[in-house]
Amino acid sequence: MKHRITILCDNTVGPISGTIGEHGFAALVEGSGQGLLFDTGRGEGLLHNAQRMGRDLRRVSRVALSHGHYDHTGGLWPLLGSCGPKEILAHPGIFTRRYRVREGESVSIGIPYAEDFLRGQGAIFSLSEKWREIGPETWLTGEVPRLTGYEKGDTGLCCDDGGCTADPISDDQSLVLRSERGLVLLLGCCHAGVVNTIEWAQKMTGIDEVYAVIGGTHLGFCSQAQLDETIAALRRFGVRKILGSHCTGFYAAARLAHEFPGVFHPAYVGYTLEV
Repeated sequence: MKHRITILCDNTVGPISGTIGEHGFAALVEGSGQGLLFDTGRGEGLLHNAQRMGRDLRRVSRVALSHGHYDHTGGLWPLLGSCGPKEILAHPGIFTRRYRVREGESVSIGIPYAEDFLRGQGAIFSLSEKWREIGPETWLTGEVPRLTGYEKGDTGLCCDDGGCTADPISDDQSLVLRSERGLVLLLGCCHAGVVNTIEWAQKMTGIDEVYAVIGGTHLGFCSQAQLDETIAALRRFGVRKILGSHCTGFYAAARLAHEFPGVFHPAYVGYTLEV
């Protein structure tokens, strides 16, 4: 089955005139039948960029959420208001209270809407923490086992505004597509770790070949040691396309471009991958 992945929201924009960037991520996955929206960005860019690119989100019946942070869920209300009811595929933990706590300052970063409010706007929630098939050769990972010793996550994220309870972001999940060239992984932020996520997808599909990884990798917030180990693992996996967005970060993106010439490419607003 052929798939087309188009980045609708990202921190940076490409050459398509009139598109806007924001700190957030959203991608449209089109194949047979109705498309699937993966994340919704922060809220400002989703509908605007879709219109500029000629993508009619009224034809999208389902939205998959990678996790419950504002920069991936903020576009839900504008989407529902403009494009009608949608089925929302997510982890039960997306409404967990969430904060970034640094140097004594606390900022709420969770989903900016209550569940009842979104239901009232037309959201139809399908919640599961399990690996699940959501279409032909299309899966959501559900909770990803955290098995690598070096993928530590972001220590500044907490479940309380006092910074006492670390947030493991157990609801983090990614989208997995099977293509003729191998697996394609679409990541939101990949708080569970890129390597953990790839290995989980390989195990659950029984497919070793990974053709492409596209989306936010959260490598912009990790240690040098984690970045080194991740690069070694990506080389070992033989990933043929590494397409970094959102939270990959400038330094990590530059390092990936150096380590994987011709393989790494920034996936900005308007970037399209066909597989």
